[in-house]
Amino acid sequence: MMKKISLLLVLVMLLSIFMVGCDNKQEEDKNQEKAGLSKEDIKVGFIYVGPIGDGGYTYAHDQGRLYLEEKLGVETIYAESVEEGPGCEKVLNDMIDQGCNVIFATSYGFMDYVEKVSKSNPEVKFLHCSGYKMTENMGNYFGRMYEARYLSGIVAGLKTESNEIGFVGAFDIPEVVRAINAFTLGVQSVNPDAVVKVKWTNTWYDPTKEKEAAIALLDEGADVIAQHQDTAGPQQAAEERNAFSIGYNTDMKEKAPKAYMTSAVWNWGPYYVDQVQKVMDGTWSAESYWGSMNDDIIGLAPLTENAPEGAKEAIEKAKADILSGKTKIFAGPLVDQEGEVKVKEGAEMTDQELLEFNWFIKGIEGKIETK
Repeated sequence: MMKKISLLLVLVMLLSIFMVGCDNKQEEDKNQEKAGLSKEDIKVGFIYVGPIGDGGYTYAHDQGRLYLEEKLGVETIYAESVEEGPGCEKVLNDMIDQGCNVIFATSYGFMDYVEKVSKSNPEVKFLHCSGYKMTENMGNYFGRMYEARYLSGIVAGLKTESNEIGFVGAFDIPEVVRAINAFTLGVQSVNPDAVVKVKWTNTWYDPTKEKEAAIALLDEGADVIAQHQDTAGPQQAAEERNAFSIGYNTDMKEKAPKAYMTSAVWNWGPYYVDQVQKVMDGTWSAESYWGSMNDDIIGLAPLTENAPEGAKEAIEKAKADILSGKTKIFAGPLVDQEGEVKVKEGAEMTDQELLEFNWFIKGIEGKIETK
């Protein structure tokens, strides 16, 4: 009997020692996380929806990745042309197996898969672009691109002679709908008679489809083409027809020099540096980030000689008014295509309403199928 009791006591003591050891290990892990990581301990993964050579959206993100490497000296890897579907989950797990402890997923359609993988890998920091879901170790980020879209709309509104402006849109999701509305409000601020015609391609990256959609808009009378697409295909169509263009994502001047006037552009690098530096400092936490022109995450590329007379002055004034808060882009009164008042005079759309945007303002010709 005494032997059994002694054995039991030994087992209890061993179990206590084991539990204390586990608690200490967990505490050490927490303390290490709070203390941060060195650049040698960091490996950052980037998941792209298109190829880095698209000259647009994915190219802009990859420039941000290279900026991160340059500024912080951390190791990075990337996967390009990743499907916005179940295959994304495998890519995420493969990156974790390769040692990535910070992962940026750069397209809306990755969101649900990032959320799932984040829950089973709490030690990894995930940042998802353009979505809204969050977990304890998954944040989201985007920029108030509608500010730069509004400015680019001013250029288009001053340039058009037919008062018909074409817009090639990827998908009828809130991000793109918001962009088209902001662009149109910019157009209307200087040319209330102009209309913006929209055609959807239902793809982020397909140079042929993007160009074909632009050609259809040009055939219908548009003399300026804008876009929410990843390549310069729409602008090249404009150049071939002696029309003019507004780009997106990057400065696309070299892609269609005779048509291009300016672009609404992304500058991801400083944000990537900021987030990884916080991981290194042990101060990172999941958050929802929506930067503005004040943060330099977005902006307008320099105007070219194709831009209309007076555009520079009009842009500078409008930008100053946005930055000062004098101009609220989505302030009422705002009326939809059917003439219904959606935002009353004196009211302003909330961030949540902007993130769920699913209607077009009056002055836009085109339909939103997804509501």
